[in-house]
Amino acid sequence: MRSLPLPLALTARLSPVVVLAAAGWALSSGPLVAPQAAAHKPAEEKTETRAASAPSTSTVSKAYSAAPAPCDSVAEKTIESLVPGAKASGKEIPSTDTKLRRTCSWNALKGYDYRWLDVSYEVMESDEAAQKAYQEHTDKKSGGGAVPGLGDSAYSVVTLTTEDKQETREGVVIARASNALVTITYNGSDFESKKAPGTDTINKGAIKAAKEAVAALEADEG
Repeated sequence: MRSLPLPLALTARLSPVVVLAAAGWALSSGPLVAPQAAAHKPAEEKTETRAASAPSTSTVSKAYSAAPAPCDSVAEKTIESLVPGAKASGKEIPSTDTKLRRTCSWNALKGYDYRWLDVSYEVMESDEAAQKAYQEHTDKKSGGGAVPGLGDSAYSVVTLTTEDKQETREGVVIARASNALVTITYNGSDFESKKAPGTDTINKGAIKAAKEAVAALEADEG
């Protein structure tokens, strides 16, 4: 099997710390491809739950106080399916506050097929703050749609980019569960055909990882 030089964009992808520090959760620019999901609906804003105490000393009751271990949030068999050849343990990305923000990455090149998966958690001070952040993120990512039955609200979008004739398709799922946000980034390329995996493949993979990550958040706090 002959080795192929990686396009610049995908070479950068092989360095998770550099990529995440430079781009955060931003999607790659390019034409948008809408996933086969329900039409986007504004997420319902939940009313903050106040602790039972005197008005002068009431505080916000938070469902989640800390982010769970992101590298344990997705099942090993799911990693094997979505990122063939990747170590199931993943690689946690350094954070300035691991109690509130944590991210794990998996990436691998098997033959000519490249896959990348990120699972990120961000715990906020209230449901209201999380809802506001969720709305800001989804407003910036047009062309997607709502994901029913995932957290309190969830949104999925898929994009296609081409560089040096090499296609890369990326799916992002953002889910809000009470005062926490869960963000999944999943993408892939085929270096032999220079084509990207289909929209349905990437979208379903990102949603599967998102469901497991939200379940891990709920189980961790429980």
